[in-house]
Amino acid sequence: MKTTFLRRWIASLLGTTAHSLPGATFVGRARTLDVAVSTAIPYRMRAGFPGDVNRTHPFSVEPAVNDPDDPVLGYGRAVVVVTANNSVRNMKAGDGALTKIYGVSVRPYPIQQSSGGMDAAFGTGTPPQNQPVDVLRSGYIMVPVVGSPTKGGAVYVWIAADSGDHVQGGFEAAADGGNTILLASDTGSITFNGPPDSEGVTELIFNV
Repeated sequence: MKTTFLRRWIASLLGTTAHSLPGATFVGRARTLDVAVSTAIPYRMRAGFPGDVNRTHPFSVEPAVNDPDDPVLGYGRAVVVVTANNSVRNMKAGDGALTKIYGVSVRPYPIQQSSGGMDAAFGTGTPPQNQPVDVLRSGYIMVPVVGSPTKGGAVYVWIAADSGDHVQGGFEAAADGGNTILLASDTGSITFNGPPDSEGVTELIFNV
């Protein structure tokens, strides 16, 4: 008690606090400064990378042989089965009659393009043609999309040759004549889950 009183008396003379004196041990509640601080976050985090399975329960992914003649060319793209060799392939112009796909190519971790160095862009890796490719059979996955999809919106797949932002096997928010196919969906089993981020990536619900 005497020591505490003495420290307080000395502190009052020095214009400081008792616990700030040399050798003092502060026992009590911590205090915060009542100073207004302005915080600004200038950037928004991306929704995700193409091919990311972003909801891990429940989901179903299986490995598949990547077709050597029409290999899968990107992650987050629609793929179909090649029955002749039990593989999966990229979409192509002759798929205009299709209304269903086998699944969506999944990006494993870690993987990125093998060239380009520090100038390499994120999210543009290509599945190795001499290795199996993972395919989402059911779940939620991040995919690149052309257009402005809405939650519950219909899902289209581009099947024509690549043209600008349109890529074979890529997902579209609107029909484009014979360049796209509409994926059949029962009670919203295949649909977009909202608008894309600034990089054109959105969440696809794929439950077949």
